[in-house]
Amino acid sequence: MNRTEDRPLTVATADPPVTAVDEHAHAWSPATARARFRDGLAGPTAGVAAGHTQVNLISVPADWAYDMLLFCQRNPKPCPVLDVTDAGSWTTVLANGADLRTDLPRYRVWRDGELVDEPTDVRAHWRGDLVSFLIGCSFTFESALAGAGVPIRHVEQGRNVPMYVTSRQCRPAGRLHGPMVVSMRPVPPQHVAAALRETGLLPAVHGGPVHCGDPSALGITDLGRPDFGDPVVPEPDDIPMFWACGVTPQAAVMASRPPFAITHAPGQMFLTDARDEQYRIVA
Repeated sequence: MNRTEDRPLTVATADPPVTAVDEHAHAWSPATARARFRDGLAGPTAGVAAGHTQVNLISVPADWAYDMLLFCQRNPKPCPVLDVTDAGSWTTVLANGADLRTDLPRYRVWRDGELVDEPTDVRAHWRGDLVSFLIGCSFTFESALAGAGVPIRHVEQGRNVPMYVTSRQCRPAGRLHGPMVVSMRPVPPQHVAAALRETGLLPAVHGGPVHCGDPSALGITDLGRPDFGDPVVPEPDDIPMFWACGVTPQAAVMASRPPFAITHAPGQMFLTDARDEQYRIVA
């Protein structure tokens, strides 16, 4: 794995991609997607409800909420905040009528920095003091990439996007610290400029890449062994492009060991009612 011995990680649950389970998932409304997840469907959400914004989730006790907010403010590339709930609330202005405890495909439950459960419903784990942070996700800009003709290898191959823990440390905030996590997409050379342009216009969902080319510059030793998600098979001339990733708060949970947290399972996001273009900068 792409990690040091003092950075233990666990592998994401290997659910099949939702788009592989239902070929019409790209055309679902966000409400339909959330209803399917509430009924127990699980899997990576790349391409689901195409054109709608997807977000990462992390819920922490209220006495850790300021640390998390400061961590996100100090590390906006991996942690662009789109909403923060009141303590105990499981609703968000980003999705009318949604329930953050049931409407994601799969969750992760953490105690003292250790993963203890990966359920599809966290009502049994919910606490009245939890504050939830909804953080922009790079799945959101994949519609723009596809529209610009950029191939998206993990979608083509029916896999979750590969994610890697890097050697770049985030700026600490209070009790929270940890490394930046990145997602990787192999891009043909002739499409690199388009990928840079399209993602750079969406800073609220990680924006442009943090690195292109040699993965060793990020401390990644083997692209074939991601820390989260699935490996993808690049074409011979593809250039690996790396974007800051919203799994970074989970790396901070593992490094900082707060007493309790709930997160999304990597690649299994919350579907909002917001349209992608709401977060696009006018060029």
